[in-house]
Amino acid sequence: MRWILLLGLLLSFPARSQDAPAWFAQSLLDLPDEVADAARQGKRVMLYFGQPGCPYCKQLMEVNFRQRPIAERMQREFVSIELSIWGDRGLTWTDGTATTEKQLARDLKVQYTPTLLFLDPKGSVALRMNGYYLPERFMAALDGKTSTEKTASPRLTDEPFFLFTTDLRRKKPLAVLFETPYCAECDELHGVVLAHPAVRAQLAKYDVVRLVPSSPDGLTLPDGRKTTAAAWAEALKIGYVPSLVLFDAGGTERLRMEAYFRPFHVAGSLEYVSGGAWQREPSFQRWLQSKGDDMRRRGTAPDLWN
Repeated sequence: MRWILLLGLLLSFPARSQDAPAWFAQSLLDLPDEVADAARQGKRVMLYFGQPGCPYCKQLMEVNFRQRPIAERMQREFVSIELSIWGDRGLTWTDGTATTEKQLARDLKVQYTPTLLFLDPKGSVALRMNGYYLPERFMAALDGKTSTEKTASPRLTDEPFFLFTTDLRRKKPLAVLFETPYCAECDELHGVVLAHPAVRAQLAKYDVVRLVPSSPDGLTLPDGRKTTAAAWAEALKIGYVPSLVLFDAGGTERLRMEAYFRPFHVAGSLEYVSGGAWQREPSFQRWLQSKGDDMRRRGTAPDLWN
């Protein structure tokens, strides 16, 4: 009888994906218990949101998590739990709410994979990594800094397509870039992503405005309300720079990108909103995956890394 009970307990644990390292936890997904247990060990919980066939997830697992300094630090400081953005497994969120993997992903606005959420000892999100981070940048983010912090420019970078206006009432889709000086990832965004031909082609469909999230400058919002850049950034919960927030022609936010992403994702995000694909497919990830599949069928495989 004891071995039957033990077998039942083992089978109740969700299986890890083939890519996840062995040190990921076998969890019953009762997150209040996981947070408390981790705290007793002097650790914190890390939630990994992935999906099948995600090349960036594979890169995270096969490159980052196979490097000894990262793997050792993750095991020393965190209890790592794998979730699927399409998963149906039941779980209990940190506030006691019963939910599922995919519903939690929607509630937390997980738009990209991989997304990593690092919880504090009380179960609140202390750090969020949206998308794939190269190993050096991954370790730097854990330390609360950028990997190229010393070389970050003290000046904001202007672009020819920026509209320097305080009136955000528009008749076409609106892209609002929140950034600051001394932001290495902002510098990389300008030098690599915003200079990419595919991104430039999609940006041409938008009015593009750059704001500093701490600025006291007055604004007229897309819906006509008066406020300041700082107050609006707080209302939008802009927690990272750079953040690119995309609004449809009616002034409703449809998608946002927080921190740095590759050109393929940024161009796809811009197309998803400006082309109205959000009306047909509410999941940006499903739409982007379908777009990539269509490109491959036409013999033009998407460049996911450059």
